[in-house]
Formats: sequence, structure tokens, C-alpha cells
Amino acid sequence: MTDFGELIEATEISEMIRIRHSARVPFDPDHPLADGDLRMILEAARWAPTAHNMQNFEIIVVDDKATLAAIGRVRGGTSEEFIRENFAQLSFSEEELIQKGTGLIATMFPPSWQHPEGEPEEATDVEHGFLDATMRSCPVVAIVVYDTRRRAPASEGDLLGIMSLGCVMQNMWLTAEALGIGMQIMSVFSAKPVEEELRKILSIPEHINIAFACRLGYPSGEPGRYLRVRREIQNFTHRNAFGASGGD
Repeated sequence: MTDFGELIEATEISEMIRIRHSARVPFDPDHPLADGDLRMILEAARWAPTAHNMQNFEIIVVDDKATLAAIGRVRGGTSEEFIRENFAQLSFSEEELIQKGTGLIATMFPPSWQHPEGEPEEATDVEHGFLDATMRSCPVVAIVVYDTRRRAPASEGDLLGIMSLGCVMQNMWLTAEALGIGMQIMSVFSAKPVEEELRKILSIPEHINIAFACRLGYPSGEPGRYLRVRREIQNFTHRNAFGASGGD
């Protein structure tokens, strides 16, 4: 097992941030995560900054094959709203994506999602259909949940609490990346129909909601190539007043 201190010395945190990516490939089912490496990912979650030090999360680690198979039998589904709003973020060429600097390229999604009136039932992406193909090759799923009865003080809509959950996600993701472990956020797990099915499978109380879930494992092949873009610093930085140039 790699010592975390040595890991940070070996790899600059800025480089980890830059190369972090979503592992959208099957994992090797015969290569389980070492207990020590899983513990390091959970330790990173433990030290995430949270509003008022609420530590407003619990993590359900699922590595039992029967339970993973049960999760795989849950239908994810997708909504017309998702397809319509997803379409608004798409670019249809690499040149268009580079020019925008935000969003995704359309070829990452099923053909039926590449126009604003796409048909949900035609979508074949595993994250939004039955989850079986994803769970079958996945040795571990970590499900981050939170108590809806609590919120950060004086935070409308618990915005600070939600930001805290994002910090948990980032800590886990960067640590997994540093360990060479693939991680993919499964946003479909927090969709209400899926969440209700998972309540039954995992005995999740009614006052506990799913913030996000991530599948963890060692990729069994090379990730597919897709263009990643980010805005230039001067395009999102405002110096002393909104709209004022942030400089180069």
C-alpha cells in the first residue's frame, strides 16, 4: 500500500487536479480494491472541509456481489427534461467545443440524445438504462448520503451543506486518481425513482437522501478518447468588480 505522504511528494496536487477524469470504462472484476487503498479514499472524505464542521455525510460502501447485482437490476431511466437540458450543453464538433470552452461533445451520448426532442426510451447509455452492465464489472460502489433534517446555519437551501458534499467528492476523487483507481460519479443514483429502489436494497431511512454515488475500480482497458476543455483564466476572472477584466 502506498503511503499518502509519499504519494503527495511524488505527484504535485496541481497535476492530480489536471489529470483527474471520469472512468467511463468497465472495471476489472478480478482486481478488487485493497482495503488500505479504500481506507485512504474514505480518510480523504473524512478530512473534507464541511460548513460549520458539520461532517454532513455518511458513506455506504457496497462490495458484496449479491448487493451489487441487486443494484444492477434497478432501472435508471432518463427524463425528457434531462435530454433537453443536456442538449443545450452539447457541441457537435471539436472546433465548436474548443470555442465554447464548456460543455461536452455530442458523440459521448446516444444518437437519440443529440437533438432536443430525443426519445428517453431509445437511450442505451448504461448509466441511464438498467445498471447491470455497470455493476457487473464494478468491485466497489461508494454511496454518499446526507441527513435532510440538518443544514448549515443560516444557509438558504442548505447551499453550504451541498458545497460541503462537493468537497467530499473532490477529496475522494483526487485520492482515487493518485492511487491509480478509476472513479465515476453515478448521478443517476440520486434520481428519485432510483433512490427509492436503493432505499429498499440498502435499508436507507426516509430522512436520508443520496447526494452522489461513485463506482471505484481498476479500468480493464484504455479509456475512450474525448476532448476535455476549460475556459481560460481571463474568461472567468473579474478583478475588483464583476465585468472588470481579470487580466492574463
